[in-house]
Amino acid sequence: MPTMLIDDPLGITCVFSDGSRAKFSLDGLPNPDLARDLATGLVDLIHPHGTADSAGTVNHYAQAIRRMTRTLSARGLVGGLHRVRRGQLAEYLMGCSGSQEACARAMVTVFGQAAGTLADGVLDLAVGRNFNVQPNHRTLPPYSETEWRRLTEVCGELVEESYTAHRQSLAAVARARHPAEGGWKPENLCWLLAGLGPVGIGEFGRSLGVSAAVVHKRGGFHDAVRAMFPDLGVLIAYRLLFGIYSGIVPDGIDDLVTDDVDWAGDSTILLSYVKGRTAAESLNLPRRAVRLLEQWLAHSALLRSFVPLDERRGLWLGLSRAGGDRRVRQIDRVAVQRWVLRHGLTGDDEAPLKIHRSRIRTTHEAMRDKSAWTGSGRATIDPNHTPSVEGDHYLTATTPAQQHAVEAVIEDAQHDMLRRAHPPTVITEEEAAALAAGYPQLVAAMDLDDAAIAELIGGQRDVFTAACGDQLSGLHGPKGKPCPARPWVCLLCPLAVFAPRHAVNLLRLKAFFSRQWQQMPAAHFMAVFGPYAARIQQVLDRFDPAVLAAAAQRVDDQDCELPLRPEEMTA
Repeated sequence: MPTMLIDDPLGITCVFSDGSRAKFSLDGLPNPDLARDLATGLVDLIHPHGTADSAGTVNHYAQAIRRMTRTLSARGLVGGLHRVRRGQLAEYLMGCSGSQEACARAMVTVFGQAAGTLADGVLDLAVGRNFNVQPNHRTLPPYSETEWRRLTEVCGELVEESYTAHRQSLAAVARARHPAEGGWKPENLCWLLAGLGPVGIGEFGRSLGVSAAVVHKRGGFHDAVRAMFPDLGVLIAYRLLFGIYSGIVPDGIDDLVTDDVDWAGDSTILLSYVKGRTAAESLNLPRRAVRLLEQWLAHSALLRSFVPLDERRGLWLGLSRAGGDRRVRQIDRVAVQRWVLRHGLTGDDEAPLKIHRSRIRTTHEAMRDKSAWTGSGRATIDPNHTPSVEGDHYLTATTPAQQHAVEAVIEDAQHDMLRRAHPPTVITEEEAAALAAGYPQLVAAMDLDDAAIAELIGGQRDVFTAACGDQLSGLHGPKGKPCPARPWVCLLCPLAVFAPRHAVNLLRLKAFFSRQWQQMPAAHFMAVFGPYAARIQQVLDRFDPAVLAAAAQRVDDQDCELPLRPEEMTA
């Protein structure tokens, strides 16, 4: 075996994917039972069982074993991991560095999940959130736009070509016959495979009464297997493309089972998954991810029918190679990099592109359209992230185009703060002289002449909730074009002038805010309408109570009173 646990003297020998070998001694520790249990967990973390694939990485785990054994032995522990109590483990982990804690948690977790006996609560503690943050952890930057496009295109082309060949083969099987009767044709080979399942070339030949050498000489067997059953290369493409479309964390994608897919209609999937550093989560998949997942279930349906019942729940089923009957158990980074070389996928530096699936998630977050969050392509914060996570992990690692968008967000936020600091402009008399005398700064800022002032007072410049100083100024749209802002945006616009004639529409808008408050979560309402709801009350407080009382008689509290879009209706 590439990785082996040695009992006398206690140690581990490893053979890594590049052919290098290493040996680590754990002999002479004060508690051999505890050291052996931890080493048992470490074996499953090393290549080919796990992702530790270098002597340096395994050495970190070996050092963690030595430290944990000596520390707990000094505190009086005798025996293996089954003697460790939850409080003892928590005390030890709190005193570790970030890297030592991560190694200890991983080994305890694997040992407990592999039928090892642990005390109550120890496994739950081991799989929980780290107490110590690793100071040297660096977030991978997103892929460049060209690298992202190339990766998406390669995965998409491979997936579509494979699925097209699979569908064509299934269609051909319907009119095919046994090769002994219909001849050695591709559709007849597919017909036989559809009955036998994923078999090796030797078993396929025995079913025909010929040797494996004869099958190999006649040809077509491996192509038929590739067409009928997805192999490792196709499986890698599907999983990478699913991460590109959905943005789910890599460990969440790895552990998906068919029970996690909850269909909510014909075109909507609510996907449940486990995020390793937090807990169970769910996501309403984007349309492209839904279609891809639907296609994968159809592509793997034939292979799934030949899998033992206890393994059919696994979502990602594939053959390790065409012409064999072994299924993929785990996809390591070596297999992914071989896939990259095979398909000639390169980065901007012309070297083979390094695939980091966590980096795919980062790029998905950085690239995706944010218009669904607040109605603006220059949205501020993803509602699924805290501001600190958004800033540290995504906004600081951007392309030039995204950096420009971030700067636009900052400018918009600064302008919003300034606008909210200025009191609303409310006139109480229908006279131009009163406007000019009462608001000289407003007149100077708007560069209004006598004709413009007369239009403001006379109602020729009225919009729904106010009179606009200049609808072509471009504050909320391109300069020279009519302002596209929604009615409530005027409440914070420096060009808005409110007069008593606007009281009716202002009260209708206030009633609309009340209806939205009743049907929206409080946090969502405050993010979308909060600033405007506060400003409208400031405007109304400056009106004569008699004017408001008369205007209230004309408010029916219905959506038809406002110029709303269908998605803004409250009924």
